[in-house]
Amino acid sequence: MRCPFCNSDNTSVVDSRPVEDINAIRRRRKCENCSKRFTTYEKIETIPVIIIKKDQNREQYDRAKIEAGVLRACHKRPVSAAEIAEIVDSVETEVFSREEKEVPSSFIGELIMKKLKNIDPVAYVRFASVYREFTDVDTFMEELKQFQKSKEKEKK
Repeated sequence: MRCPFCNSDNTSVVDSRPVEDINAIRRRRKCENCSKRFTTYEKIETIPVIIIKKDQNREQYDRAKIEAGVLRACHKRPVSAAEIAEIVDSVETEVFSREEKEVPSSFIGELIMKKLKNIDPVAYVRFASVYREFTDVDTFMEELKQFQKSKEKEKK
Protein backbone atom coordinates (compact mmCIF):
# COMPACT_ATOMS: atom_id res chain seq x y z
CA MET A 1 0.00 0.00 0.00
CA ARG A 2 1.34 3.39 -0.98
CA CYS A 3 1.55 6.15 1.64
CA PRO A 4 -0.80 9.04 0.73
CA PHE A 5 1.64 11.56 2.27
CA CYS A 6 5.07 10.65 0.88
CA ASN A 7 4.09 8.10 -1.80
CA SER A 8 6.38 5.44 -0.33
CA ASP A 9 5.62 1.73 -0.78
CA ASN A 10 7.13 0.94 2.60
CA THR A 11 4.04 0.74 4.89
CA SER A 12 2.97 -1.70 7.56
CA VAL A 13 -0.37 -2.67 9.14
CA VAL A 14 -0.67 -1.47 12.75
CA ASP A 15 -4.25 -2.57 13.47
CA SER A 16 -6.90 -4.54 11.61
CA ARG A 17 -10.59 -5.01 12.45
CA PRO A 18 -13.87 -5.82 10.69
CA VAL A 19 -16.28 -2.99 9.84
CA GLU A 20 -19.85 -3.44 11.08
CA ASP A 21 -22.68 -3.54 8.47
CA ILE A 22 -20.21 -3.63 5.57
CA ASN A 23 -18.28 -6.70 4.52
CA ALA A 24 -14.95 -4.95 4.84
CA ILE A 25 -11.85 -4.76 7.00
CA ARG A 26 -10.52 -1.50 8.39
CA ARG A 27 -6.74 -1.33 8.55
CA ARG A 28 -4.61 1.29 10.31
CA ARG A 29 -1.30 1.60 8.53
CA LYS A 30 1.97 3.36 9.29
CA CYS A 31 4.48 4.61 6.76
CA GLU A 32 8.01 3.49 7.60
CA ASN A 33 9.52 6.51 5.81
CA CYS A 34 7.53 9.50 7.13
CA SER A 35 5.98 7.75 10.22
CA LYS A 36 2.48 9.09 9.41
CA ARG A 37 -0.55 6.89 9.92
CA PHE A 38 -3.55 6.41 7.66
CA THR A 39 -6.60 4.17 7.35
CA THR A 40 -7.55 1.87 4.48
CA TYR A 41 -10.63 -0.27 3.92
CA GLU A 42 -10.42 -3.66 2.26
CA LYS A 43 -13.63 -4.95 0.69
CA ILE A 44 -14.42 -8.17 -1.13
CA GLU A 45 -14.74 -7.56 -4.83
CA THR A 46 -17.68 -9.37 -6.36
CA ILE A 47 -18.20 -10.27 -9.97
CA PRO A 48 -20.60 -7.73 -11.50
CA VAL A 49 -23.84 -9.53 -12.27
CA ILE A 50 -25.90 -8.47 -15.28
CA ILE A 51 -29.66 -9.01 -15.18
CA ILE A 52 -31.38 -10.05 -18.42
CA LYS A 53 -34.80 -8.36 -18.44
CA LYS A 54 -37.94 -9.76 -20.10
CA ASP A 55 -37.36 -7.57 -23.17
CA GLN A 56 -33.77 -8.95 -23.40
CA ASN A 57 -32.25 -5.63 -22.27
CA ARG A 58 -29.41 -5.99 -19.83
CA GLU A 59 -28.69 -3.94 -16.75
CA GLN A 60 -26.42 -4.23 -13.74
CA TYR A 61 -27.76 -6.00 -10.65
CA ASP A 62 -29.31 -3.53 -8.22
CA ARG A 63 -30.23 -4.71 -4.73
CA ALA A 64 -32.34 -1.59 -4.20
CA LYS A 65 -34.73 -2.65 -6.98
CA ILE A 66 -35.39 -6.00 -5.31
CA GLU A 67 -35.87 -4.29 -1.97
CA ALA A 68 -38.27 -1.73 -3.48
CA GLY A 69 -40.36 -4.45 -5.12
CA VAL A 70 -40.63 -6.48 -1.93
CA LEU A 71 -41.43 -3.34 0.10
CA ARG A 72 -44.20 -2.39 -2.35
CA ALA A 73 -45.69 -5.88 -2.13
CA CYS A 74 -45.55 -5.83 1.68
CA HIS A 75 -46.93 -2.29 2.06
CA LYS A 76 -49.43 -2.17 4.98
CA ARG A 77 -48.98 -5.89 5.61
CA PRO A 78 -47.82 -7.54 8.85
CA VAL A 79 -44.36 -8.23 7.47
CA SER A 80 -41.47 -6.95 9.57
CA ALA A 81 -38.49 -5.05 8.25
CA ALA A 82 -36.32 -7.97 9.38
CA GLU A 83 -38.37 -10.40 7.26
CA ILE A 84 -38.07 -8.10 4.23
CA ALA A 85 -34.31 -7.82 4.74
CA GLU A 86 -34.10 -11.60 5.08
CA ILE A 87 -35.95 -12.10 1.77
CA VAL A 88 -33.68 -9.62 -0.03
CA ASP A 89 -30.53 -11.13 1.54
CA SER A 90 -31.49 -14.69 0.63
CA VAL A 91 -32.40 -13.73 -2.95
CA GLU A 92 -29.10 -11.87 -3.30
CA THR A 93 -27.19 -14.85 -1.90
CA GLU A 94 -28.85 -17.22 -4.37
CA VAL A 95 -28.16 -14.87 -7.30
CA PHE A 96 -24.48 -14.50 -6.46
CA SER A 97 -24.02 -18.17 -5.55
CA ARG A 98 -24.94 -19.11 -9.12
CA GLU A 99 -21.55 -17.69 -10.11
CA GLU A 100 -22.93 -16.62 -13.47
CA LYS A 101 -22.25 -13.26 -15.05
CA GLU A 102 -25.77 -13.01 -16.45
CA VAL A 103 -28.94 -13.94 -14.57
CA PRO A 104 -32.47 -13.74 -16.02
CA SER A 105 -34.87 -11.46 -14.15
CA SER A 106 -37.39 -14.32 -14.26
CA PHE A 107 -35.13 -16.33 -11.92
CA ILE A 108 -35.11 -13.46 -9.42
CA GLY A 109 -38.87 -12.89 -9.71
CA GLU A 110 -39.65 -16.55 -9.08
CA LEU A 111 -37.33 -16.59 -6.06
CA ILE A 112 -39.06 -13.57 -4.56
CA MET A 113 -42.51 -15.04 -5.15
CA LYS A 114 -41.49 -18.33 -3.54
CA LYS A 115 -40.27 -16.52 -0.45
CA LEU A 116 -43.28 -14.16 -0.24
CA LYS A 117 -45.67 -17.10 -0.61
CA ASN A 118 -44.37 -18.53 2.67
CA ILE A 119 -44.51 -15.22 4.54
CA ASP A 120 -47.65 -13.38 3.44
CA PRO A 121 -50.21 -14.51 0.84
CA VAL A 122 -51.43 -10.97 0.08
CA ALA A 123 -47.88 -9.71 -0.50
CA TYR A 124 -47.31 -12.75 -2.73
CA VAL A 125 -50.38 -11.97 -4.87
CA ARG A 126 -49.44 -8.28 -5.06
CA PHE A 127 -45.94 -9.11 -6.26
CA ALA A 128 -47.22 -11.77 -8.67
CA SER A 129 -49.77 -9.36 -10.17
CA VAL A 130 -47.00 -6.97 -11.17
CA TYR A 131 -44.37 -9.59 -11.99
CA ARG A 132 -46.66 -11.73 -14.11
CA GLU A 133 -48.34 -8.65 -15.60
CA PHE A 134 -51.94 -9.61 -14.91
CA THR A 135 -54.04 -7.99 -17.62
CA ASP A 136 -57.50 -8.93 -16.42
CA VAL A 137 -59.47 -10.35 -13.53
CA ASP A 138 -59.44 -13.87 -15.02
CA THR A 139 -55.65 -14.04 -14.94
CA PHE A 140 -55.71 -12.77 -11.37
CA MET A 141 -58.29 -15.37 -10.34
CA GLU A 142 -56.30 -18.15 -12.02
CA GLU A 143 -53.23 -17.20 -9.94
CA LEU A 144 -55.35 -17.21 -6.76
CA LYS A 145 -56.68 -20.69 -7.62
CA GLN A 146 -53.12 -21.94 -8.16
CA PHE A 147 -52.11 -20.44 -4.82
CA GLN A 148 -55.04 -22.11 -3.01
CA LYS A 149 -54.24 -25.50 -4.58
CA SER A 150 -50.61 -25.29 -3.47
CA LYS A 151 -51.69 -24.34 0.07
CA GLU A 152 -54.09 -27.31 0.21
CA LYS A 153 -51.31 -29.68 -0.95
CA GLU A 154 -49.03 -28.35 1.81
CA LYS A 155 -51.68 -29.08 4.44
CA LYS A 156 -51.94 -32.73 3.38
